[in-house]
Amino acid sequence: MGPITSRLVALNSTQGWIAFAAFGLVMAVLVPVLNLMVPPSSAFHVPDYVVALMGKYLCYAILALSLDLIWGYCGVLSLGQGAFFALGGYAMGMYMMRSIGERGVYGNPLLPDFMVFLNWTELPWYWLGFDQFWFAVLMVFAVPGLLAFVFGWLAFRSRITGVYLSIITQAMTYALMLAFFRNEMGFGGNNGLTDFKDILGFELSARSTRVGLYVSSVIALGLAFLLCRFIVSSKLGRVLVAVRDAESRVRFLGYSVTNVKLFVFTVSAMLAGLAGALYVPQVGIINPSEFSPAQSIEVAVWVAVGGRGTLVGAILGAFAVNGAKTWLTGVAPEVWLFFLGGLFIIVTLLLPKGLLGLYASLRARFASVKAEEKRHA
Repeated sequence: MGPITSRLVALNSTQGWIAFAAFGLVMAVLVPVLNLMVPPSSAFHVPDYVVALMGKYLCYAILALSLDLIWGYCGVLSLGQGAFFALGGYAMGMYMMRSIGERGVYGNPLLPDFMVFLNWTELPWYWLGFDQFWFAVLMVFAVPGLLAFVFGWLAFRSRITGVYLSIITQAMTYALMLAFFRNEMGFGGNNGLTDFKDILGFELSARSTRVGLYVSSVIALGLAFLLCRFIVSSKLGRVLVAVRDAESRVRFLGYSVTNVKLFVFTVSAMLAGLAGALYVPQVGIINPSEFSPAQSIEVAVWVAVGGRGTLVGAILGAFAVNGAKTWLTGVAPEVWLFFLGGLFIIVTLLLPKGLLGLYASLRARFASVKAEEKRHA
């Protein structure tokens, strides 16, 4: 484990917990207070659109954490995180579609509008149960987790690694995208699921509901971070890093590399599903474009920019890259993809440890300069 990673793993230090608590308080308390209690005329007011935007970024940060867990610590570059993210989003979207009931355009209490439009006469069996929130939450974790478990079991026991694994995870994502585009699948086809009204009885258009979803995303990110930190700080985490650095040697020592990879890959998929479930009610739509392989590649860019194998870097990268995307797509949308590609090349060639690695090296250099000056004083 490198010096950057080893320093960042120590969340049990006083400084680490203070930083974690401060970030949580600012995000979960200060932002909602400035949005709900400070008048819009004040310079300290946080507009509604900023809260919604920050909620999206928080979901992206959870998604980035899920990839960093499997890629940064186990060395498995999964380009299928977008699929797990979308599946979690569809599970939550199906619950909210069932919650619309007679308030839909066609007033059908049993069938979503798109099914009525396509002349469906009954609800498909795989939609049953999604009128219950607890069942939807269960599916948010179970569907991505089960897919990852089956896919990982087949791939890891066959000892598929490296670029070959990345390619087949991307192929899986692309295949799911093509499937969900089909109207016969019963997920809204090209348009996906949208026109949601409420969640747990709370109107999605209400400011309080928006803030509640935002705070839920903050809490979910904090819990996801603690879970990932617990895993990478444990004995299992040390085995993960060993698998990343010398898989054949770990296998020779008697460890089940397949089981280790399978466990962390499944956990990673479930975290991605959670991110998708929180994302959908905040943006108001889920469609097959979320399965696009380009989405999964973007997640890898976030992690690489922030600093792979640090967890904190994954969160930083998600916020930094998506903040740049929001600004650039508004100012010069035609430049964004060139910027993203150039950013990935620059980080790969010049900043292999990402922004956190750059910060650590600058800090070490500054400390050495100060020590040198102190010695000559």
